[in-house]
Amino acid sequence: MFGFECCCSDKDDQLYNLLPEQQKPFFLPSPLPPWPQGQGFATGRISLGDLEVAMVKDFEVISTYTPKKSKTSGVTFYKPVSIPDGFFTFGHYGQLTDQQLRGYVLVAQDAGETETGSLPPLQLPLGYELIWCSDNVYVWQPIPPDGYRALGFVVTVDEIEPDVEEVRCVRDDLTENCEVDDVLLEITSSFRVWNTKACKTGVFCTGVTVGTFFFSMDSDSDDERDICCLRNVNRNLEAMPNLEQIKALIDHYGPTVYFHPDEVYLPSSVPWFFENGALLYRKGKSDGIAIDCYGSILPQGGKNDGEFWMDLPENENDDTFVKHGNLDSAELYVHVKPALGGTFTDIAMWIFCPFNGPVTFTIELLNLNIEMNRVGEHVGDWEHFTLRISNFNGELWSVYYSEHSGGRWVDASNLEFIDGNKPIVYSSKCGHASFPNAGTYIQGSTKFGIGVKNDVDKSDHFIDASKRYQIIAAEYLNGVVAEPDWLQYMREWGPAVLYDGRSELEKIIKHLPFFIRLTVETLIDLFPVELYGEEGPTGPKEKDNWYGDERC
Repeated sequence: MFGFECCCSDKDDQLYNLLPEQQKPFFLPSPLPPWPQGQGFATGRISLGDLEVAMVKDFEVISTYTPKKSKTSGVTFYKPVSIPDGFFTFGHYGQLTDQQLRGYVLVAQDAGETETGSLPPLQLPLGYELIWCSDNVYVWQPIPPDGYRALGFVVTVDEIEPDVEEVRCVRDDLTENCEVDDVLLEITSSFRVWNTKACKTGVFCTGVTVGTFFFSMDSDSDDERDICCLRNVNRNLEAMPNLEQIKALIDHYGPTVYFHPDEVYLPSSVPWFFENGALLYRKGKSDGIAIDCYGSILPQGGKNDGEFWMDLPENENDDTFVKHGNLDSAELYVHVKPALGGTFTDIAMWIFCPFNGPVTFTIELLNLNIEMNRVGEHVGDWEHFTLRISNFNGELWSVYYSEHSGGRWVDASNLEFIDGNKPIVYSSKCGHASFPNAGTYIQGSTKFGIGVKNDVDKSDHFIDASKRYQIIAAEYLNGVVAEPDWLQYMREWGPAVLYDGRSELEKIIKHLPFFIRLTVETLIDLFPVELYGEEGPTGPKEKDNWYGDERC
């Protein structure tokens, strides 16, 4: 299928094989509680239509590969075990050797929903194609029958072709294309081991990755990679949590959000912002209108057309008071949505700050920190983080930390926890970006230590999200959650702001030593748009990730 030839790289002195010890699996700090009963959440099995799937996290080690000249410890391949009776796997699992065993593969059985006369959803492979080998390690790809696709690879320790009973192939209409994600290992200049991800992700997307690795040639053309995952054709989303289960999940996993000890622009509730003088402005009108605590006078729906925006109170004293927020009133605003074809639940937790403070520019080599005058300031700051939870058992799998214009997913095995299974979220000073650990993060060039500085640390300023939250949306529950009026406001929560940040930075550059001046001038073009000005920020429902996946 790929046109590969078996390549034994050991004779080229590129690789060696280890007989690894079994890595200990990762477990959350505390056991999972018994979740409230109801629907199909946390039952261990999920219906995808013609297929019923289960998650397997028990593995036995097969082999480890490490390039001799590699700086990494290589990849270990595992065979899933403890597979439920009647279920079949699609392939083996692989991960970096120096990490705790942390992964899963999905196994499936015929759900008995196939129409009469249709091909069965699962079928034995016709055989295997040997695509790579080295010493006593062999990687095979199942050869699917016509109308079926293979979703994984099989690893053996000898040249004997695996038994066809080892895996199953899936009927073509129950699959969809996926793509390579992180490179686990570059075996040679031509061969790589990858993780995979669905091509399309978000609330309405149906791709379900099965956890197997992908083995391919290094190619710039995705068209040459036959990668696929399962498709959820059952749109009832039976495995999603009901309202009682959502509350139990938040009670168990709700993070503690720490603000910097020197933070002066703290969060507040949305009603507090309105009640303390926030004004609604309309294009062509000079006077602002007071907003009631529910936001019922705000224009509803539509799009951000620039016709309306909010601003702080006109009175200077009130303006300053509102800028500093009100931590006592602050709460997390929760949006619950399906992820990965309904096999996971995303609990996005939004936090509102009336004001975003100015940025600090840093040059670590010179131990130089410059607090900008106004660059980065804006009214109405919305930030968020997201908990991704397995619908098979209710386990917290990862947390997304939103960092200005992007962010990153952090696996649960790399999180900092407090009070059982509650992860910690650190909010950066003035900018309120989210980070998983205390310290300083640079937005710009981490290599040169030049850019916008984000300081995060613990303090007495914090919010326990497990206790102070409001569920504002869960569309899949079909009206069970009443969305607040202010959530339907799709315009800007602050006026457009123009900065002369470039000029301010250029004045700084003139006073720098010559050897670093050119580097700063080059990197300045990579800095965030906040240096030059920005439109007023919009609310949560106007963001791409409201219906889409998180931006990484």
